[in-house]
Amino acid sequence: MPRPLIGITTYVEQSTRYGVWDIPTALTPTGYYELVQASGGIAVLLPPDEPEAAAEVLSRLDGLVVAGGPDMDPVRYGAPRDPRTGPAATLRDTWELALTSAALASGTPLLGVCRGMQALNVALGGTLIQHIDGHVAGPGVMSWHPVRPVPGTRYAALVPEESEVPTYHHQAVDRLGRGLIASSHATDGTVESIELPAPSPWTLGVQWHPEQDKDTRVMSALITAASTRTPHP
Repeated sequence: MPRPLIGITTYVEQSTRYGVWDIPTALTPTGYYELVQASGGIAVLLPPDEPEAAAEVLSRLDGLVVAGGPDMDPVRYGAPRDPRTGPAATLRDTWELALTSAALASGTPLLGVCRGMQALNVALGGTLIQHIDGHVAGPGVMSWHPVRPVPGTRYAALVPEESEVPTYHHQAVDRLGRGLIASSHATDGTVESIELPAPSPWTLGVQWHPEQDKDTRVMSALITAASTRTPHP
């Protein structure tokens, strides 16, 4: 059986220096595609496109990973901007919300990572807490802390025990979007994963960064769901 094709979102940095070049670049950390490959999938990197292209892109894929990154613009969920919220990433918000909505509409297995989990919540009408403390160890340094699964959820079926996960975020889910449930929490009560429960298509968002860990259980579950999905034309 062919390995499932998993799309991973990328983002544009306007000034990226490598070698002799200093030009706009679409990129994503290597950990994302390495984790897809280690879990049995084929990784495809998805540069930003027009939102109208999202459904066509999803029609070629077996699964989707929406990667982590900067804050979502609070205008996307109808909130005033907290002064601690980062600058708007309009191109990225537009493209990733379109991809997320297309994945939900088509039943494409979806994993949202950090910002990707927040995009999933916002795409379904949820809101975000714009600032919390304690989930970043320092600039560019992951904070490892325990996450407790909610019994009976998809996530708890994958990881039934409390586990340490690498996090780097200062925003979090507030009001859950339509149909979503919280499936794990940090010890301070922060929602650390959300999902659409069965029988909905496989949809999970995690607030931490599995691409920075050796635990493949979450990504392997996405690959399994993508492998058993009805083949696209």
